[in-house]
Formats: sequence, structure tokens, C-alpha cells
Amino acid sequence: MKTISVLAAALAVVMSAGCSSVRSRLADGRVPDVIDEKPEKGSYYEAIGIGAGDPALATETQRRSLARDAAIVKAQYELLSLIKGVELDGGYTVSRAISVDSKLATRVHDSIRGARVLKSEFTVDGGCVVTVRLPKEDLRRGTGLVLP
Repeated sequence: MKTISVLAAALAVVMSAGCSSVRSRLADGRVPDVIDEKPEKGSYYEAIGIGAGDPALATETQRRSLARDAAIVKAQYELLSLIKGVELDGGYTVSRAISVDSKLATRVHDSIRGARVLKSEFTVDGGCVVTVRLPKEDLRRGTGLVLP
């Protein structure tokens, strides 16, 4: 009986993890012509970045590493652009708030650098697509902003 309970608990964990997975952004190892995004998803913001490595590098590992780093930077940039457009109380946007408060700007940038990389997918031509996620609560905690 104890074994069945342990197996049932393990199965529940595996099934719940599958429900929260990030969908693939590639089709047959390639970036599709159309990428549907929904950057604000309830309790978090999500962004993707696409990067490429230097084809002159000697190894595939080096090219993939550079492509992933470039994709992460691009995803963070996309996340920053998204967050700058968020409207705060009083009709101000985050962009306006950080333009007048350099400490807030630093806290926003630090929060974005702390966004979680959920998935890194490598393309057949050596590129990389990265999906990052920033929970709204992490942004609130890190910046003190009251977000909708």
C-alpha cells in the first residue's frame, strides 16, 4: 500500500510538471515564419529572444553558447520593452517612472536580469531561441512598483 502511495505521488508530480511546461518555439528545428506570443500571462511576463552564434568559431559548443547568450540578452531586452509599457496607477507608465527615478531604473533592470530562463532551443543552423519568464510578484518585490 505504501508503494502505491509513493508511486501515485510521483505520478502526480510528473503530470503537474507537464502542465506547466513551456511550449516549443521551433518547428522541425527552425524558427517559424510566425511566432505567436502572449507576453502577459496572469501572474507573470514572458518574452522570447532569438540569437545566433559566430559561424567562424571552432566548435558547435562555442557557437551554441554564443547563440544562447545572445538570445538571453535579446529576451531580456524584449522583457524590458514590455515592462516599460505597463501602466501604473495615475496613468503613468513604468517607462515614465524610471525616467525620473534612476534608483527605480536600476531595480527594474536588476529584476529583468533575474528573469528565469525556462527553455533554450537550438535550431538546425546553430541559432537559439530562449524563453524567459518574470513573475509579477518578483518584479513587485524587487522594485516596489504597484502593478496591475
